[in-house]
Amino acid sequence: MIDHRTYEELLRENAELTQRLEEASDTIEAIRTGQVDALVVNDSDNGHQLYTLKTADHSYRIFIEKMNEGAVSLNEEGVILYANSKFASMLGLGLSDIVGHIFETFVADDVREQYREVLVKAWDDDIQIEANICRKTGTVPCKLSLTSMQLDEGPSLSIIITDLTFQKSIQGLLKENNQQLTIANAELEASNHDLQQFASIASHDLQEPLRKILIFANMLMDKHGTELPGESRRFLEKIISSSQRMRSMASDILSYSGLSTADSDFDQVNLEEILAEILDDYELRLQEQKVSVIVGELPLVEGNRAQIKQVFQNLISNSIKFSRPDVPPVIRIFCDRGNMNGSRQEPATHCHITVADNGIGFEKKYQERIFSLFERLNNKDKYEGSGIGLSITKKIIERHHGWITAESAPGDGARFTITLPFRQPEKQF
Repeated sequence: MIDHRTYEELLRENAELTQRLEEASDTIEAIRTGQVDALVVNDSDNGHQLYTLKTADHSYRIFIEKMNEGAVSLNEEGVILYANSKFASMLGLGLSDIVGHIFETFVADDVREQYREVLVKAWDDDIQIEANICRKTGTVPCKLSLTSMQLDEGPSLSIIITDLTFQKSIQGLLKENNQQLTIANAELEASNHDLQQFASIASHDLQEPLRKILIFANMLMDKHGTELPGESRRFLEKIISSSQRMRSMASDILSYSGLSTADSDFDQVNLEEILAEILDDYELRLQEQKVSVIVGELPLVEGNRAQIKQVFQNLISNSIKFSRPDVPPVIRIFCDRGNMNGSRQEPATHCHITVADNGIGFEKKYQERIFSLFERLNNKDKYEGSGIGLSITKKIIERHHGWITAESAPGDGARFTITLPFRQPEKQF
């Protein structure tokens, strides 16, 4: 049979078919997105038939189509009656390859039995499971949220499918990072332990040769000091001074490393009694340097008595050491019973103890650095010490679950504030 249609007629018919196809696609999209509520179909046998969509479903259809999750509806046999576009894109399939198929066929084999068990329960209760959903290029980890619904056509099961690919990827990275962090922490703890042991042993072993150097240097000074030339005598004095400073440093390192390994025994500590003991020990030194120490009312706190005493010894010694040469030192020690929650009506949980002096002070930029190990802000020949005292103080306070801060200005003295809990936590370190 010869087709006598002209080229123009073929083009016109093709255009008409294309237009009808576009209209059909637009109609289907309108139905899916709720843009129409009724549809008239020309049936050659029965004439025009009117099919209506419930107006109540309008918002629901729009919502389902615009969701970022996949959504399907199943009948009692598990057949997919409806699927949104998102679910189709998750599988990389067309809707015609999904609707009318049993949902179970898209569930990975390894979780299919679990899905069957959940499917039975879901008709009575809302339930969620994680399952791999099959697609062309593999599987997608998903969360399935199953809810039963009662429609005019009968019972239906709604399943919301959430893609967990990103979450699983993040979980994997977090797990890997946590494992690496655990390994790094174990290595760091081992390294810290070795360093602490080394510091302790080295500091302890340094004591004996230093003691001998000082003994023989002092013997040489006592027996032959007057016979030595002036320059040689100055050299010997420097040997003695440096040895004394090194002995002090070794002793402080030993104390600092001991804080990292020793367990603390906490009891009720009377801070006023501790200050009274320190002032009694320092009586001659205070008199010689005309130091005034003003102590206010101080509380009882829970802590290690020897370590707390060392804190105040270090701070008082620090204030005396860095006093102004032309001004008698004045040290004030007082307490503010503060509540860390900011409410004075609630019971106080912490106290704030301040040690303030009228010494040489320091610049604001150093208020954190002064607590660093071996940090010195002043000339070591003019001001004795190892540069470890405030580091020890800070470490002791932190072991008591507190903290210490410093404020100062050059020529305006220094102000150290210690914050300590009245009671230590149940678990001790």
